[in-house]
Amino acid sequence: MRTTQDQAIHLKNYKEPEYRIGTVDLDIDLHPNKTRVKSKLSVIRQKNVTKDTPLILDGDELKLISVSLNGKLLSGDDFHETQTELTIKKLPKSAKFELEIETEIDPTANTKLMGLYRSGGNYCTQCEAEGFRRITYFLDRPDVLAVYTTRLEAHKSENPVLLGNGNPVKKGSAGKGRHYAIWHDPHPKPSYLFALVGGDLGSIHKPFKTLSGRKVKLGIYVEKGKENSADYAMDALIRSMKWDENVFDCEYDLDVFNIVAVSDFNMGAMENKGLNIFNDKYVLGDPETATDAEYSNIEGIIAHEYFHNWTGNRITCRDWFQLCLKEGLTVYRDQEFSSDERSRPVKRIADVRGLKASQFPEDAGPLAHAVRPETYREINNFYTATVYQKGAELIRMLATIIGEQKFKKGIDLYFKRHDGDAATIEEFLKCFEQAAKVDLSQFALWYSQAGTPLLNVSSKYNKSKQTFILEFEQITPSTPGQKRKLPVYIPQRIGLIGSNSNDMKATKVVGAEFKDDVLHLTKRKHKVTFSGINERPVFSLNRGFTAPIEVDYRQSPSDLAFLAANDADTFSRWQAYQNYASKLLLAGYRAVLANKTMKIDAKFLDISKDTLLDESLEPAYRATILSLPSEGDLAQIIGKNVNPDAIAKSLSVLKTALGEIFEPERNKVLNSLKSSDSFNASAAEAGKRSLRSLLMAYAVASKSKSALKDVVSNYKKSNNMTDRFNALRTIVNYHPTKTARDKALADFYKRYTHPTPKPECFGVI
Repeated sequence: MRTTQDQAIHLKNYKEPEYRIGTVDLDIDLHPNKTRVKSKLSVIRQKNVTKDTPLILDGDELKLISVSLNGKLLSGDDFHETQTELTIKKLPKSAKFELEIETEIDPTANTKLMGLYRSGGNYCTQCEAEGFRRITYFLDRPDVLAVYTTRLEAHKSENPVLLGNGNPVKKGSAGKGRHYAIWHDPHPKPSYLFALVGGDLGSIHKPFKTLSGRKVKLGIYVEKGKENSADYAMDALIRSMKWDENVFDCEYDLDVFNIVAVSDFNMGAMENKGLNIFNDKYVLGDPETATDAEYSNIEGIIAHEYFHNWTGNRITCRDWFQLCLKEGLTVYRDQEFSSDERSRPVKRIADVRGLKASQFPEDAGPLAHAVRPETYREINNFYTATVYQKGAELIRMLATIIGEQKFKKGIDLYFKRHDGDAATIEEFLKCFEQAAKVDLSQFALWYSQAGTPLLNVSSKYNKSKQTFILEFEQITPSTPGQKRKLPVYIPQRIGLIGSNSNDMKATKVVGAEFKDDVLHLTKRKHKVTFSGINERPVFSLNRGFTAPIEVDYRQSPSDLAFLAANDADTFSRWQAYQNYASKLLLAGYRAVLANKTMKIDAKFLDISKDTLLDESLEPAYRATILSLPSEGDLAQIIGKNVNPDAIAKSLSVLKTALGEIFEPERNKVLNSLKSSDSFNASAAEAGKRSLRSLLMAYAVASKSKSALKDVVSNYKKSNNMTDRFNALRTIVNYHPTKTARDKALADFYKRYTHPTPKPECFGVI
């Protein structure tokens, strides 16, 4: 299972480690160019492994100083060192022995930014996936779990903060201006979760009491001067800890929880046990520079890394092929958290849009791979949308198939059975099979087959027999290395909507299992008959985006209009509105190309106006549903020979029409969306800002004279980045006066010309 650049690693070749490590004692003397690392390992030979079997440890760019076995210094004949391995040849007969290794590393020269590196005067680590081998020789694989104790030493003036995994044990002076800190993590963990931080950092702190009464000290460490911008992250952390207790019964298990956020951390964020490390773009939030979208990201990513404490840390992956086990499950958990904290329908729509924008193209291209791949050459290449986003969709689909109550029983069983384990997808699914008493072998194909299934759907209503017949056929295109695909388990939450706008109930359903509004499609083809349907229904399918699939079902404009106005499922209502708008815009696109006048559908305008005025819908959802498809969305539908100017003209005409019909209602709606003068980052206030901004954009697009004045005034009096940038965008895109556009751009440039730009980072682990 060792990773080399010229050798593929295969899941089928997995073998358990011949040796395990019980405890790890590290003594790390931090120095910019000559950091000394002393490791003391209690090594355990597995049963049926002979004493003649060498112990082979991973390493990368390490300077070996010495090796000792049971206190005896080894000579060169007793071990063999290469650039990537340290092999101990002569081992004791006993099953347990102690190995001590001393190495030297250069953190400043570590430009790979994996392992231990120094940047901006701070020492940081990034060990996922295979970075710990750049700190010391080790069995650097996720199925080797050990208890770590770490002593850190450094110059106190340069590095007054010394942080490690677990709980603080002791700290003090080490003489000559140096100091030390000892950290102990009582929970066995794989080496990729090891972390340390040394530097001169500011911090904020708050106490937290768990449901069982455990007192936890929370700390967020940032570059000095940025402490005030970490308050929202602290609030998000506390909310995520409470949510995990209430929803998943997951309680935090250490005395401290620390987050370190620095501007030059190379990854987005990392879930190291008890010591999460972030790029500070995902932690710092200030109304003057952070938008509502950035506040939402901070909240979601803080939660994601914290939720890893159970789904990733307490239970980790047996091998890197199981990466989706921790990432897909944790993404699902952070999506649910954000849905509860913010707007569930808006969050679902955003997640699906992200999936279709990044994962669907990945599944359709030359880099298509299964959620759990069978082979890799470089594991870092598999931190993909398929593993994260599609992996989360599989968890959501599992909950739909077996039901929320049985899903909760399954996840509880998983936490109980595999706490402290390095688990596999098979072991995960087995918990749900036992909890729900179902066979998930067909569902498991979602983990091994790449590609996005296409579901072809047709319908027919028989008035005399009062039957509604649906025919389904699933097709999954060939992907690299997988030409033929087996049919997968596709749940479909559906609705048959009557003229009274309510879902109709069938007296009998034949052709597929149908329970709690979910059709369970398990064959390549299904013919499903609903009896007792006394009028032709409007069919709503894939409600809530039940399955990550493409659907080919031709709906008439009148059906789309009906669904856009009446579907009880908020996701399907949004989807119908978008499809309806797309049809109008594409018709307008063709009209522009033919030099004809674009026709405006009065029914579409009426539905849009009714939606705007429907106060039973939260502002965030109204803003989302009334946002038209983008130029990119339309270009993707058109395919070849796209004319961007014609798309822009079509959008402009429809936006102007919407602005004109909204204008008489603008002040009424804006008055209902008033907020206090002080900025509030809450989801409710963010939703109000979103709808206000959209309404103003439509008003300016319609060339309303009062709106043209109002948007300039809004820009000037804005007290936060969201309102200011939204007003700027509206002015630049729609204001007819060049002077107004130039003044707004010049002011914005002057206001924000000095802040240091945020660096790119590779993503959230």
